Amino acid sequence: MRNHPDILGIRINYLDKTAVRDLGEYISGFFQEKTLIVCIGTDKCIGDCLGPLVGTFLTKNNFPYPVVGTLDFPAHAINLEKVIKNVKLKYPDYFTIAIDACLGYEDCIGDIQVKLGPVHPGKGVGKVLPQVGDISIVGVVDTIDNSDVFSIRNTRLSFIMAMAEVVSEALLYAAKKVST
Repeated sequence: MRNHPDILGIRINYLDKTAVRDLGEYISGFFQEKTLIVCIGTDKCIGDCLGPLVGTFLTKNNFPYPVVGTLDFPAHAINLEKVIKNVKLKYPDYFTIAIDACLGYEDCIGDIQVKLGPVHPGKGVGKVLPQVGDISIVGVVDTIDNSDVFSIRNTRLSFIMAMAEVVSEALLYAAKKVST
């Protein structure tokens, strides 16, 4: 179990029984009247569909804040610059929470981390894409294997779905806490 809340963020494994509550409590402190969720990734790669799954779960659960990036309308490497441009036009001055999958050390797989500052999409696979978010929520979905830059062959959809459920439930928890 990893639960390290501090001023720099929080990190907890998705299997932790208190993950939804702990993440939700922490995230709720960042919600503002003008908050936007940007979910990054694509469903064309299981390891990279965490963001679009979270976006889809949030929209299906009538999340009270705007959400960009779902399975039907993903925000991914090919369209990210255009998505960010549209977000800046449609949601100026919004506090942005970015959600993305990431690679990490093997013993961190399954960890969900909320970090102060933006996410750097594509960094783990050597892409240079615009950074996104005032804070970021990243899920460690696989390891970096020096022989294969994005070793996602063994990543199971059920694992990504379970992580996405925890992240979306934590965001729903945070939104509900702020509205009461």
